[in-house]
Amino acid sequence: MKELVILFLFSITLHNLEEALWLPAWSQNASKFQKPVEKNEFYFAIIIITSLAYLSTFFYLFSPDSSLAKYILTGFLGSMIVNALFPHLLASIILKRYAPGVLTGVLLNIPINSLILYQFFQSHELTFKMLLLSTLVVGIVLVGLIPILFKVGKSLTKQIY
Repeated sequence: MKELVILFLFSITLHNLEEALWLPAWSQNASKFQKPVEKNEFYFAIIIITSLAYLSTFFYLFSPDSSLAKYILTGFLGSMIVNALFPHLLASIILKRYAPGVLTGVLLNIPINSLILYQFFQSHELTFKMLLLSTLVVGIVLVGLIPILFKVGKSLTKQIY
């Protein structure tokens, strides 16, 4: 199980890198799905979100018997599966153009995260109800953090430049 959890870090890092490279420019013309965001504020937010993914993974790896660690990690896994579908895949379909994050979301995040969650279910460490609850809680926290991180990132870059 621990080896599989490391794959989550691989997939979320590549996914967030794909977004960092193309999402700020894409967001300038995607008003239905993404308010325009500048590179530096987006970079700040994506670094913090990626760091939270790493922290949640390390928390689980160092405390695998902790229910809290397991539920934060599984919430992150579930949230990234949902994120691959809504908004990334949905935006690509509706806008009829590629939305940054679809490739890594669909080809990495969904299969890797699903495999890890499947292993949690197989070892009876997770129930469907707990997966839904943890995904909902972590998802709400992440969605709530993003605009705050954009504002902080924008403020920091104004001070630096």
